[in-house]
Amino acid sequence: MLSSSSTTVKNLPLKKRLCFLLKLVCFVSSVLIFCEFLVYYVVIFQCRWPEVKGEAHMSEKETSASVLKAMILADTHLLGEIRGHWFDKLRREWQMERSFQTALWLLQPDIVFILGDVFDEGKWSSPQAWADDVRRFRKMFKYPVSTELVVIVGNHDIGFHYEMTTYKVNRFEKVFNLTSGKLITRKGINFVLVNSVAMEGDGCAVCRASEAKLVALSHKLNCSLQKLNHSNKRCSDVEKLPASEPILLQHYPLYRKSDAECSGEDSASPEEKNVPFMEKYDVLSQEASQKLIWWFHPRLVLSGHTHSACEVLHAGKIPEISVPSFSWRNRNNPSFIMGSITPTDFSLQKCFLPYESRVFTIYCAAGALLVILILAHVQLLTPPFYFAQRLISKHKAV
Repeated sequence: MLSSSSTTVKNLPLKKRLCFLLKLVCFVSSVLIFCEFLVYYVVIFQCRWPEVKGEAHMSEKETSASVLKAMILADTHLLGEIRGHWFDKLRREWQMERSFQTALWLLQPDIVFILGDVFDEGKWSSPQAWADDVRRFRKMFKYPVSTELVVIVGNHDIGFHYEMTTYKVNRFEKVFNLTSGKLITRKGINFVLVNSVAMEGDGCAVCRASEAKLVALSHKLNCSLQKLNHSNKRCSDVEKLPASEPILLQHYPLYRKSDAECSGEDSASPEEKNVPFMEKYDVLSQEASQKLIWWFHPRLVLSGHTHSACEVLHAGKIPEISVPSFSWRNRNNPSFIMGSITPTDFSLQKCFLPYESRVFTIYCAAGALLVILILAHVQLLTPPFYFAQRLISKHKAV
């Protein structure tokens, strides 16, 4: 049987064999182009910026001037030289690069926030390994001049509190041109960038410096939110900021017992939801969380770290959104947040990236079809059409 099939293949005209080979190449190329490039456009094209109150009645020019379009993602975890297998690096980094670049091209945000754990091994990487990780990050997350990128520090970037050093903190801040405990204001909106790893409360050098900056920012913001009062001497020499309640951006979530109250398709798995969180490891301590709420009275808190989505309400009025991981390495259905923000209001919308399992299914289906086509072509597998034709002819003969 095999010898007769191989003879049949050899007897096929060269032109016919080349034509079949060309068809196979086109089929394989089409599947690759779709799964590695086009699928990101198909999925992210469906995402839309949410509307804030009054935006529907604004002109396009007014909307562009007053509404800040912010893209928020977290926990990219670029693999390093120690734990990073080359294929894992290639697959996950390509997914994040294509997702990020496609989102920038289609959505054109004003600003992008990455909420920590940019690197997976920043806590122990050598200077050479750090330089290589930074180079890869800049290639993957390059952005146009019309967009601003702001990166928050996470525990994998500088280590947990017991691993954190001034050297690691400075190394991170030098790369991203930011300092911990910084306030940035865009379109009249105040964002406070918190180094949540330094909120240990034990008086370490980095912790003291970070908390001192936050206290100073708190005073400045509170003075700006007060009505003009010339008798208030404490605020007389303070630089005035836009009178807008701030948005906190940090890596660790504020204290919560667990993810038991979290819901949604990208929340933690049922087994993980009821696992109690450890203070200063999974979430901030109750004391540190209370400090941040007292200092800033934020209107919104955005955090990462857990790799899963969650929405909680603190003090009955302050919403916190935990942003899931952006990487296939941490979840099958990564996503990012799209925020339309004004000085007095905000509206958030989630944008899912392609599911890794669905891409894998397309590859498996395409592979199976490819095998069937090849077997049918070399007549090791009789095509259904010819099989039916033979049955009909035998029936007529009878």
